[in-house]
Amino acid sequence: MRTLIILTLLAVLVMVATCYESHESMESHEYLNPFLNRRRANGFIQADTTLEGISRERIRGRHKAPQERQREICEDYYPCELYAFHHGYAAAYKHYFGRRRTK
Repeated sequence: MRTLIILTLLAVLVMVATCYESHESMESHEYLNPFLNRRRANGFIQADTTLEGISRERIRGRHKAPQERQREICEDYYPCELYAFHHGYAAAYKHYFGRRRTK
C-alpha cells in the first residue's frame, strides 16, 4: 500500500512538471487569436513609395512573363488545368494551345 501511494505521488509530480504551462509559452498571446487582422497583416512590409518604386511596380504589373501568361490561359481552360496537374503547365499549354499560330 505504501509503494502504491509513493508511485501515485511520483506520477502526480511528473505530470505537474511536464504539463506546467509557463509564462513564456503564453507571451505571444497567439493562443487567444492566432489570425491577424487584414490591416495588420501587411504592416511589417514597407511599400516603396518613391517615384521609381511606383513606376517599377506598374511596369511589373503590365508586363508579365510569358510562362505566367501561359499558365493563366491554361488555368482558364478546365481540360488544360487537369492535364497540367499530371504533366505540368508548360506541357499542358503546349498540348492544348501549342499548335495554334498567332499572327
